[in-house]
Amino acid sequence: MSDAILFTIDEGMARLTLNRPARLNAFNAELAYAWREATAEAVARDDVRAILLDAAGPAFCAGGDVIDMASTMGSGDDITALARVINEGITSLTTSAVPVVAAAHGTTAGGGLGILLCSDYAVVGTHSKLGSLYANIGLTPDLSVSAQLARAVGERRALQLVLQDRLLAAGEAQDWGLIAEVVGAAEGGAQDAAAEADAVRARAEQIARFWLAGAAGAYGQAKRLVRTQPSRTFAEQLEAEALSIGAAFDTEDAKALVHRFAAASAARVAG
Repeated sequence: MSDAILFTIDEGMARLTLNRPARLNAFNAELAYAWREATAEAVARDDVRAILLDAAGPAFCAGGDVIDMASTMGSGDDITALARVINEGITSLTTSAVPVVAAAHGTTAGGGLGILLCSDYAVVGTHSKLGSLYANIGLTPDLSVSAQLARAVGERRALQLVLQDRLLAAGEAQDWGLIAEVVGAAEGGAQDAAAEADAVRARAEQIARFWLAGAAGAYGQAKRLVRTQPSRTFAEQLEAEALSIGAAFDTEDAKALVHRFAAASAARVAG
């Protein structure tokens, strides 16, 4: 696999690290193809039950590599083809039954928003900034931004981001529902960008380990039901839920946890 993405697996957690720090992890062709390969492998492996997305360097993802676009892309058809490659990775993550957490320190902009929105739970730093900025260079949203941003924050707020050169502060992004948590550097540590990035990564890993310590399969199926709901009618969604909870009930995780919960409830009633 290309060094543009670092891919490791540790006790059920796959870590996918965007690794073009000198370009703020902006996507070029090498990263696009590495992304497609890594995401497909992560969701297909039986030994992966949670995924953590993070990034090397001072920022999470600045979207597309504009310098590379200007120097190597001969036409809009080239841009479209590359977007389709990245979209395959986005689809792999968002339609899978594996929960995904993002550690999005620093700046996330342009198509980087789409990468962040691939996650089901996003953690950023107190000094993080998030925005669209496509129109600043005459381009339009891609990498699922127009598809997922409005679902995450509502249509009117999504329009505020794509129609202005606004960067949301971390607290605003949390208030809008774009991200789940904001963390700073460890207490007593140096309040610099590197320390904050480490704190963001550490908290994101805690989230992934929380899933792994419980019924990771149930978390993954819950994510799948929510993520894929727009493709179904209400009646179809109810049937999908009924089938999913029935399948979950037959798993070893559920059998043990249901028995433990029932026993504890019975003891409280008896007491």
